[in-house]
Amino acid sequence: MRTLLIGSAMLFVLAAGCKKPAENTPAAGTSDFKVGLVADESGINDQSFNASAWRGLQNAEKELGVKVLPSESREQSDFTRNLRSFAKQGYDIVFASGFSMQDAMKLVAAEYPDTKFVIIDGDNPGTPNTASIKFKEHEGTFLAGILAAGMAKSGTIGFVGGQHGPVISRFECGYKAGAMTLKPDIKIISQYAESWADPNKGKEFALLQFSQGADIIFHASGKTGIGVIDAAKGQPAGKYAIGVDSNQDDLAPGKVLTSMMKNIDVAVFDFIKRTKEGKFTPGDHVYGLKEDGVGLSPMTHTKKDVPPELLVKIEELKQKVINGIITPPSTDAELKTYAANLKK
Repeated sequence: MRTLLIGSAMLFVLAAGCKKPAENTPAAGTSDFKVGLVADESGINDQSFNASAWRGLQNAEKELGVKVLPSESREQSDFTRNLRSFAKQGYDIVFASGFSMQDAMKLVAAEYPDTKFVIIDGDNPGTPNTASIKFKEHEGTFLAGILAAGMAKSGTIGFVGGQHGPVISRFECGYKAGAMTLKPDIKIISQYAESWADPNKGKEFALLQFSQGADIIFHASGKTGIGVIDAAKGQPAGKYAIGVDSNQDDLAPGKVLTSMMKNIDVAVFDFIKRTKEGKFTPGDHVYGLKEDGVGLSPMTHTKKDVPPELLVKIEELKQKVINGIITPPSTDAELKTYAANLKK
């Protein structure tokens, strides 16, 4: 799939991080149009968020003939330097991967008004040369929560977040709401690693949650979540991890129940294509279930283990979200109200 439906009020967001300034020669392309990606501390090989964004650039290189280059950040202090390096070299559009780059992108975008900047999962600064790609993560995680609750025989599920913030709050609140919709009395254990790049911490948290009775653990924590998946590998039948952002099902076949996918690669590709055609649109661009911007993976290894009636229920509630009958909560306050309404 190369095209997402884009509503008239939609906006696009991209976030990135970098290991060193992008001083290298871009990959060969057939045009002079240059695209840069600044990845956060997880790097482009995180098998999750940054990897999906980088895949979008690689697809654009193959199909549109543009020149692409990633820049990885060892720490947040690298963000500004890496973004500025691309702008200095005359890159046409630069993607910032992650909401933690908001301040850095705002600063550099003001310095280089002729360069287009797009942040993924962050807020758009509101200038003519900036845009954001955002996702309604809570809509996708709502479905993951329904699945987790339906598969958890113990009545307990878990969540491991990366860093606190509005984006991961959407992940967590949607997940909890979905679980409570199916089982109002479900127990949910929630922890934050405060890092996107600490798989050891992710594994530690997951092992603890499994020991406390969680049957399913969903992570929204970048590379940290690789540790959650690793922990699931050693668990008995009926205990699973749920992946995030990319399709992580193959990282532990049969032990990753599903992945809550964000089609970051498709959104990035579309943004590059539109910008190359002179159709850059500043502002926020938002993708949800209706736009096929989020959703569950095909569950290639585990679908056979999911009761058919649960799959039917997930599809039924998915359509209610798409049609506006159900609005999954995206904040703690909205979740509290949602939970209270379930008990009426």
